Amino acid sequence: MSEVTLPSMEELLEAGVHFGHTTSRWHPKMKSFLYGKRGGVHIIDLAKTREKLAEAVVAVAKTAASGKAVLFVGVKPLAKTAVVEEAVRSGSPFMVNRWIGGTLTNWPAVNGMIKRMKQLEDDQAAGKLDKYTKKEQLDFMQEREDLKEVVGGLRDLKGAPSLLFIVDAKYDKTALSEANKLKIPVVAICDSNINPGKITYPIPANDDALKSINLISRIIADAVIVGKEKAKAIATEAAVKP
Repeated sequence: MSEVTLPSMEELLEAGVHFGHTTSRWHPKMKSFLYGKRGGVHIIDLAKTREKLAEAVVAVAKTAASGKAVLFVGVKPLAKTAVVEEAVRSGSPFMVNRWIGGTLTNWPAVNGMIKRMKQLEDDQAAGKLDKYTKKEQLDFMQEREDLKEVVGGLRDLKGAPSLLFIVDAKYDKTALSEANKLKIPVVAICDSNINPGKITYPIPANDDALKSINLISRIIADAVIVGKEKAKAIATEAAVKP
């Protein structure tokens, strides 16, 4: 994959990306991204979607090319599968079960949870837990599973991420708030009820349709992969130079 291929207008239509919320549930700052109304529902301007998606792709690829992490966030039940699949495919960290308050603003505490999870995994693999009673072993296993559920997707993260991709900015408002506080850039799907002013790279699109979520998540993952490939190519070229 040398470049990211943006979806065509037909693909966006097929995925239902253009459907916003009912006109009574909208954010005025989304006005410039809306095409009009149909049957009491706002219609998103897909030309703006492609334009903003292209900008997001550049930002994501640039971040990945510099060796920095892009964190995929999709705690919304509908988004979990797509977020995990695309994050794993692109080798990116992810959070899908619940956002832990302080994930960004109190990274040392979250990092401690990750280290504890890895320690329990290593101890079990090495047989170091065998000396404990069955009840104690079960307690350790439960602790490991509980930690895995909340920080398992962050196991390879070395520090706070350099960019966030959020599927639903309203659902994951705490993640957005923490990123804003630390001035970490955010790429997010913005339905007609979202305030795009708090998002660095807003992508006007339907955040309630599975096909729409799958499509946007795939493009963001593609951007990560392209960025990493470019970084690898540059490193290889530098290594062979006399």
